[in-house]
Amino acid sequence: MFRIGHGYDVHRLKFGRKLILGGVDIPNAMGLLGHSDADVVVHAIMDAILGALALGDIGKHFPDTDEKYSGADSIKLLECVCKLIDEKGYKVGNIDATIIAERPKLAGYIDDMRKNIADACGCDVSQISVKATTEEKLGFTGEMLGVSAHSVALLMKK
Repeated sequence: MFRIGHGYDVHRLKFGRKLILGGVDIPNAMGLLGHSDADVVVHAIMDAILGALALGDIGKHFPDTDEKYSGADSIKLLECVCKLIDEKGYKVGNIDATIIAERPKLAGYIDDMRKNIADACGCDVSQISVKATTEEKLGFTGEMLGVSAHSVALLMKK
C-alpha cells in the first residue's frame, strides 16, 4: 500500500532576510519573508507528506500565530513531520521537489539540499529529488518578487 501527497508553498523576497532553501543558507541580497526561516522547498515537502497522511498542512501543525515557531529551522520541523510517517506505519518511497526562482542559480546547492532533506526524513539521498527552474521572467517569481516550490511525496507501507 502506498500514499501520495502534493505540497506547494510560496514566500515573498525581502532585503535583509537570509535565503534558506532545502536547509542551505544561500548567499543572496534578498531572502524569503516568513514566520519561520521561510524555506519554501521544505515547506512544500512537509505539506506533501502531511497530505499523503491526510493530516492537514503545516499551518495546522506549526501555526504562524505561535511564537515558538518564530524563526524556526524548517529542517527541524521536517524532522517532526517525518516522525509522523513512522508513527503511521509508513516510510518514504521518494520525494520530488521543484523550486521556482528566477535567481540565484541553484544548481550548485542542490546536492546539499538533497542531503539535508534525506537526513531529516531518515532515508537515502537517492530517494530525494530537488530541481530548480525559472519562469522565464513571467509572473511573481519571474519578476523576482518571491520564490515558490512544489513537491510530491510517495509514502509506502512498512
